[in-house]
Amino acid sequence: MNEIYERLNQVFADVFDEDVTVNASTTADDIEDWDSLTHITLISAIEEEFGMKFSMKEVVGMNNVGELAEIVAARRKR
Repeated sequence: MNEIYERLNQVFADVFDEDVTVNASTTADDIEDWDSLTHITLISAIEEEFGMKFSMKEVVGMNNVGELAEIVAARRKR
């Protein structure tokens, strides 16, 4: 999981153009510029980083970065 969070932190830093550190409990409320448009860009960047596509159900069901990281981890085990 550490590698996933390291890579997620880099994606977040690239998308938000600032040094952002995320953890399992991070939500959109914790990052000032994280709005619905940025969310789409962020999901796309994460999909590209990890070479996977999220379903709409997965995207809508993600309540925090921890849930996102768990989906990434589960997909990588396949």
